Amino acid sequence: MTDQPRPQWAERIEAERLARGWGPFKAARRLYAAVGIDDPDMSQVKNLSRQLKRHENGEVFPAEWGSAYATAFEMEEKDLFGEESSDHPAGTVEPSPIPDDGDEDVKRRAALQLIAAFGAGTAIPPGVLEEILSGIDRATGQNVDVNEWEQTVHEYGQQIVVRPTGALVGDLTADIIAVGALLDQPHTPLEQARLLRVSAGLSGLLAIEFGDAGEERSARITWGTARRAADASGDRDLRVWTRGRAAQDAFWAGRPRGVVAALTDEAIAIANGAPSAGLARAHAARAYMAADQGDSAKALASVKEIKEMFGRLPQPAGSQTVLAFRESQMRWAESYVLTRTGDSHAAAVLDQAIALYPPSSVVPIKNLSLIQAEALVRARQIDVGLEQAITTLQERPGYLAVGTGTLAKNVLNALPERAQVLPAARELRALASAT
Repeated sequence: MTDQPRPQWAERIEAERLARGWGPFKAARRLYAAVGIDDPDMSQVKNLSRQLKRHENGEVFPAEWGSAYATAFEMEEKDLFGEESSDHPAGTVEPSPIPDDGDEDVKRRAALQLIAAFGAGTAIPPGVLEEILSGIDRATGQNVDVNEWEQTVHEYGQQIVVRPTGALVGDLTADIIAVGALLDQPHTPLEQARLLRVSAGLSGLLAIEFGDAGEERSARITWGTARRAADASGDRDLRVWTRGRAAQDAFWAGRPRGVVAALTDEAIAIANGAPSAGLARAHAARAYMAADQGDSAKALASVKEIKEMFGRLPQPAGSQTVLAFRESQMRWAESYVLTRTGDSHAAAVLDQAIALYPPSSVVPIKNLSLIQAEALVRARQIDVGLEQAITTLQERPGYLAVGTGTLAKNVLNALPERAQVLPAARELRALASAT
């Protein structure tokens, strides 16, 4: 700053803030709230409070934050900044990418939300980017590209296998809102059905993310939406998948067995014998339940169904995805059943299953490692099994899912009574509870 007087707009900003009794941090939070960011973290608040001080000192004209100031102070921008705002007097002026069409208030607000979120390192609010780009899309006559949306679902199906638990919730939510807006527009029956398929796929993937993160209610509600969208689309394989995969998730979440059984029964009935990834997953959920109940015959019969189903499924090349059912998933299910039923072939099948997953598939490999730890404990290699289970839970803690905790508890339940009091058992019990 120099000895030059502050511009009037800078004095007004400070005066309005002080009149409300707001300190710099509270004012920064109010500005974030004005652009739709209700819960900024402390580092973001500190950064904006420093920027606010530069505004009040007249060093920088708040071109990008003018609308937020007006909203926070419940004033009109012209009353707050006056004629000076058009001239950007005194100090360095921040370049503003906000559209200069004075009548496009909605787009101005959307642009401000995007800039604020991007600068703060928070998620861009759903619908904001679409609003900013909508004028260009209308001008270019851009139609809905359903192929691109279907590819997006496919990509999410691959990413969910390699990303930390819950990492895709924000992006999936934003895309579900975007597709929901498209569904409100007129389309041909074929386009409408394809968009419903996209909605079902995105919703199912979001439900998986919720389930892995332990958000059971959110997962249950979202799976319900996914099933209804799949039913409305008329896609039989997708209808089966939204039940077969949901049955697996319900099992790992510890939901009542009747719920799991109902989902598997629905999937099998809808499939009517037609092979699909969803039907294989339904049989896998049945196998898990039977193995946990000690019904070896029923569990092994379900594994046989899975293997027969796998032989009839096309095996596309490419990365692991939750939308398909590959040999790795088949061996995973078989490993679980053989381990839980005490079959001597469990160790060999576990080795096969682990070898089928690429290193990037962190969560499946972690879970197989815990199944392997249970098999070691059942083979009376107790110290080795406990050490493996502890190491598995401690490594890369961002890649833990609800099922991971269940598998860790299975290791503990397999311990003989004398081993329950071992220090390693106590450590594993604490880690499993935290998971």
